[in-house]
Amino acid sequence: MACPTRKTRHSPPGLEHLKVLRELSVKQGVELVEILVGYETANRYAIKNTTGQNLYFAYEKSNCLSRNVLGHLRPFTIKVLDTTKVEVMRIKRRLACESCWCPCYLQKVEVFAPPKKLIGSVHQTCSVLCSSFVVKNKKNVNVFRIKGPCCTYRICKNVNYKVVSEVGQKEIGSISKRWSGVLKESLTDADNFKVSFPLDLNVKMKATLLGAVFLIDYMYYENTKTLLDPCTVM
Repeated sequence: MACPTRKTRHSPPGLEHLKVLRELSVKQGVELVEILVGYETANRYAIKNTTGQNLYFAYEKSNCLSRNVLGHLRPFTIKVLDTTKVEVMRIKRRLACESCWCPCYLQKVEVFAPPKKLIGSVHQTCSVLCSSFVVKNKKNVNVFRIKGPCCTYRICKNVNYKVVSEVGQKEIGSISKRWSGVLKESLTDADNFKVSFPLDLNVKMKATLLGAVFLIDYMYYENTKTLLDPCTVM
């Protein structure tokens, strides 16, 4: 898809596509090595518009040891490239706990666009029953809340996470983990997501909500087998 030629005010370079979109699809690539031998490889994703055109490609950067020892809790950097292979966005996740037993150091991703300029972050919040996150802007101000279900896995159904405004708690969008079929769901941890937001939302916050997709994917839908839980060593 050709990049819009019109200059978009306040949009980070390469993210001009997001200005005219209210929805994105994120499709994870299937890794044959994981299916055949159970070896955890770095994730790859295609980010598409509503017509299925590729807008961006995302690649996980992490080491072999962390992928296969820490599993879904591993720290990572995800590089987001446009169709000309130029990096336009970067998403970083630290090594952290995911249990409210350690509430001072829960999950977080930071979103950068350009790759070294912070534009927002997504933080797990302590919730006993249901998944919950807060979305912040670059000034660390709460902008949105993400309210997930108490059960993050459903057979033959999509799993929806509501995005609500911090002020007024009005639903403005959603993140949806799409059901991919029995075969794919049972044999792989490759998942499909959809994220929606208002058309006139700031591009930086659209990109930050895209970053939330990756945090949710790793926390709840990656292979949950870990040889070492960081909560036990922190």
